[in-house]
Amino acid sequence: MRTQFLATSLLALSASLSAQQPVAAAPTKPVPLEGIVAVVGDQLITRFDLQEAYLAKIQRGEVPPPKTREDTLTIERDALNDMVEEELLIQKAKDLKVEVTDADITPAVDNQVKNVRAGFTNETEFRNALAKAGMGTPEEYRRYLMDQLRRRYTHEKVLRKLQQDGKIIPVNVTDAEVAAEFEKEKPFLGPKPAAVTFKQIVIMPQASAAAKEAARVKAESLLVQIRAGGDFDRIAKRESMDLASKETGGDLGWIRRGRMVADFDVWLFGGPFRAPLQPGQVSPVFETPYGFHIVRVDRVQTGEVKARQILIVPKIDSSDIARTAKLADSVAALLKSGVPFDTLAKKYHDYAGNEETGILDPYPRDSLPVQYQKAFLLHKPNDIVTFQIPGPAQRPDVPKFVVAQLLTVTEGGERTLDEVKAAVRADLALRGGVRRYVDTLRKQTYVAIRLDEADADDAKRP
Repeated sequence: MRTQFLATSLLALSASLSAQQPVAAAPTKPVPLEGIVAVVGDQLITRFDLQEAYLAKIQRGEVPPPKTREDTLTIERDALNDMVEEELLIQKAKDLKVEVTDADITPAVDNQVKNVRAGFTNETEFRNALAKAGMGTPEEYRRYLMDQLRRRYTHEKVLRKLQQDGKIIPVNVTDAEVAAEFEKEKPFLGPKPAAVTFKQIVIMPQASAAAKEAARVKAESLLVQIRAGGDFDRIAKRESMDLASKETGGDLGWIRRGRMVADFDVWLFGGPFRAPLQPGQVSPVFETPYGFHIVRVDRVQTGEVKARQILIVPKIDSSDIARTAKLADSVAALLKSGVPFDTLAKKYHDYAGNEETGILDPYPRDSLPVQYQKAFLLHKPNDIVTFQIPGPAQRPDVPKFVVAQLLTVTEGGERTLDEVKAAVRADLALRGGVRRYVDTLRKQTYVAIRLDEADADDAKRP
């Protein structure tokens, strides 16, 4: 039984559709008695529902494909028990005032439909596959996904709410139970990937003083045009070097405090010695690590400001890049000589570019950007390497330089109990707490399991 965050048949069904595999047709008529496998309160669980859950467990790799009839029945019973448990918790949502709105699920459903649609070469093929799968039209399929995802989100929100309210209390788990669970799950865990941990200092090339002055003068000349009556939006489209907002006349949308760097925020939200800009006001030219800005506030509401900007970025040429490459080598030498990492990071790291100062939890090698994979190849713990990575989206022609120190290097292979013991124990403890809470719900709710009867009815059919 897998109580923790049960998945619905959404993923299994979508996987079947995108792979153009047949799935059971959704029932559209009143369900005959022999098609009902369980009743929970006033809700029916049908053979169709169970078949979807059964397929989902196999497709997610939770259980191996059945080899015998007894294997099939075991998977069905486990899946049905999960479904009953889920339904009991979902029915608790009303008492807990837990609600999932269309806005909560629409983006995920839109993305799911898009992904499934991408598996077909044209709209006709997509529609035919939906009809063959018993899902009707794309509109009906979308409504089905909305219903399924609403159930899933409701279930997850109910679990979180019960945990927050102290209604679900993790149970004590023995070492023997942890070991037994590990052995049961081991075939499905897969091998652990080769992983690394590391610290890094990312250095962004800086423009020369002359280039900065030229950019400042350019920005000042644009400000003169704006104050003389020039159209801010048109000037932004023509001159701004912020690729993300240039085409929309510098429109940054609604901004909350903390989204931009501090020197930018102070013009929008004010600071100890500066009042915020008011709607229609234009800032003077000011500098941030990104370049020289001119900002106009368009609208203000509680906690948010809608603004536009013109950004002029100082030119960075090949000599600036070469200078930064030498700086990276110097930083690496200082790190090797014993200068504390934090001291060097504080002075040289590109915090303004939101670069991480390291990955301190094991991270799969094959999930790293290719530049990191190549740089770390054949290196061992405590090795220090320097290499280039692509620059920011607005400056794709300007690379950054990384000085990285490997901390740990873990080869891939079979997982051991010691590596996952804490996670397995926590999972078992939570599942036990959920099971205990659901047992109380079972006593308060009418629950009837008819799986054996439904199987018998199936067996009688010719």
